[in-house]
Amino acid sequence: MPRERGEKVVATNRKARHDYSIEDTYEAGLVLTGTEVKSLRAGRASLVDGYGYIDGGEAWLDAVHIPEFNQGSWNNHPPRRKRKMLLHKAQILKIHNKVKEGGYTLVPLRLYFSDGKAKVELAVAKGKREYDKRQTLRERQDKREADRAMGTQRNLGD
Repeated sequence: MPRERGEKVVATNRKARHDYSIEDTYEAGLVLTGTEVKSLRAGRASLVDGYGYIDGGEAWLDAVHIPEFNQGSWNNHPPRRKRKMLLHKAQILKIHNKVKEGGYTLVPLRLYFSDGKAKVELAVAKGKREYDKRQTLRERQDKREADRAMGTQRNLGD
């Protein structure tokens, strides 16, 4: 029986949703050391530069910054080491084929604890061009203005 229940988000990569168009998402477990888990439980991590890749039939997460644990001793972990992700073999093959086909990359979206276990939400994503980013922002702004107009229309009773 897990001691913790539910989901506790440690870090999110909000910039990824702006820079990439997301195709598929996967949930993967992480192989971590003790001081990494303690640092994550303190809510300290950064996914900004992180990326995933497949090497030798295994999934790896690289360049994710988990700072050293404050009360750690000489066996503290290096902050930006590569970490193994735990996925099913079929998922690894599916991701590998998609990334190998070109234009796609593996981006971490969230780092969280689910029932006491460290998980990462991965996305197979395609990079957006600058005009795609502007178009997305324009669509979001237009939708917000339309919703606002509909709300004032409802409040006036017309």
